[in-house]
Amino acid sequence: MAAGLAVTAAALLATGAGPRDAGRVRGHPVADPVPERPATVGTVTAPVRIADGATVRLLRPGDRVDVIAAEESATGGAARVVARGARVSEVPTADTAESGALVVLTVPRRTAARLAGAGATSRLAVTLW
Repeated sequence: MAAGLAVTAAALLATGAGPRDAGRVRGHPVADPVPERPATVGTVTAPVRIADGATVRLLRPGDRVDVIAAEESATGGAARVVARGARVSEVPTADTAESGALVVLTVPRRTAARLAGAGATSRLAVTLW
């Protein structure tokens, strides 16, 4: 194994690769580098399907909303708040079918997990701040 490492090191030195190339990416050049997104530590963007598509049409990027999950039940199941003060990042166009409409929210990672779980078992609604 040591001999293999020595041969690899010698080959790298012979090709000119080394510490001076540490910042350079080898291989195919990137035509359009991906710009870095300013990230708020601990937050993610979460696509959420809201049951009432007409309500989503009222939203604009930058709005703050609370997301409420209502259990589907013939007798009007329990409702609970699953996200407070979530920032609307994006409101995709159209998509206001019977199954609701999509909105993209910026929330803490834990809240995103709660939203995903609630969206799988409940109807989601929003209230504007």
